[in-house]
Amino acid sequence: MEIVPGVHAVKLVAATGFLIDEPQMTLIDTGLTGSRGRYLRYLRRINRSTADLRRILATHGHPDHVGAVRELTRDNDAEVFLHPADVSGLQVSLRDAWRGRDRHTILAYLTRGPHAATPLHDGDEFPILGGLRVIHTPGHTPGSVCLYAPAHRLLFSGDLLEVVRGQLSFANKMWTMDMPAAQASVARLTELDVGTIAMSHYPLWRTDANAALAGLARRAVLAAPRG
Repeated sequence: MEIVPGVHAVKLVAATGFLIDEPQMTLIDTGLTGSRGRYLRYLRRINRSTADLRRILATHGHPDHVGAVRELTRDNDAEVFLHPADVSGLQVSLRDAWRGRDRHTILAYLTRGPHAATPLHDGDEFPILGGLRVIHTPGHTPGSVCLYAPAHRLLFSGDLLEVVRGQLSFANKMWTMDMPAAQASVARLTELDVGTIAMSHYPLWRTDANAALAGLARRAVLAAPRG
């Protein structure tokens, strides 16, 4: 599905990837291992090839966002980008997983991330969609980022946001490593002019996006611990 001209929402395994259809293609998030078949079928629909993929931008290091990186870069030289906090977070040994025995450490151990990743930093800008800006929004994971295209008023929010009972809401508590930090990160998004929010597990949010983000930021302030 084309969500704005040249940007396609692709249903991969366990997540939606966003394919930017420019001469050198960019994919935001990859789905779980096993997503290659769905990805190839979508490429055939839009008359593109795996060789056209230039880069993969991962919003964070969970397996439904980086799990298919290796299979999607098998036949091209696409560069993979991930925030360094999540690159280091994936360096978990079996001993670490056994000692930690919490779901976040075990999940990191089980994730088949990229063989190598180029660091993705706050404020980086890619020459796609008229300029695609990286916004570091830690909390769901330490290296979670959002990606913002001002020319389209389009925000790719990864898993920082979800929809609960028809309302825009904070990240899922079960899979979020630092919930107060994730809630506080929403405040950074209120500095943007957003018309469309593209989330990894929910339909597009196009209803008063700026007002919805501002409301969440106010809730985060009220929920913050008092020092």
